[in-house]
Amino acid sequence: MPVPKRKTSKSKRNMRRTHQKIDGSEVMTCPNCGEAKLPHHVCPACGTYKGRDVIETEE
Repeated sequence: MPVPKRKTSKSKRNMRRTHQKIDGSEVMTCPNCGEAKLPHHVCPACGTYKGRDVIETEE
C-alpha cells in the first residue's frame, strides 16, 4: 500500500482545497415585475416565465 514519503505542507493542502468551495446561487431579476428569482424558474411574485403567464397569482 502506497504511503506518502513527506508530509503535505499547509500551503499545498490549501491550494488543493481552493476548488472545493461552495458558490452561492445565482439570482436574477424578473423582466416583468423586477423581483428577484432563480434563473430558468417561474417568478414567484408575478407567475410569469419567458414573458407568458404560467401560474395564477393574487395581485
